[in-house]
Amino acid sequence: MASPPKEEVAVAASPPAASPPITLRKPTFVKVDQLRPGTSGHTLTVKVVSSKVVLQKARPDGTHLRHVRISECLVGDDTGVIVFTARNDQVDVVKEGVTVILRNAKIDMFKGSMRLAVDKWGRIEVTEPASFTVKEENNLSLVEYELVQVEGQ
Repeated sequence: MASPPKEEVAVAASPPAASPPITLRKPTFVKVDQLRPGTSGHTLTVKVVSSKVVLQKARPDGTHLRHVRISECLVGDDTGVIVFTARNDQVDVVKEGVTVILRNAKIDMFKGSMRLAVDKWGRIEVTEPASFTVKEENNLSLVEYELVQVEGQ
């Protein structure tokens, strides 16, 4: 026996609830000497002291070649300096003598020392030349850290 056809009931969609407007918070700028291992979300203004390309090669990526460029730059402010790792398009922006604002920067550990990096969630902006003198004597990348396991935690 065939069952009778079912009736389709149209339900009116309710209008979407008005969401409150998104308010952006002001960035909190930090100084280089405030950076610590394993931290992220830093916004800082730094001068590029030096820049050196350490890797430049083409890598096959499916059907085409992808060029990979990595540059190590010494960046700093009036409190100290740190090594910044620039990747691909960032290499063109971070040139010697330029002042940049690093937004959402993070600290990576490389061979026990701190390196500053900006990934795809961050941003690098060139800004007007800074008035401060870079304190090159305080190099945070020369400090070696060791991972210590604490018992009972």
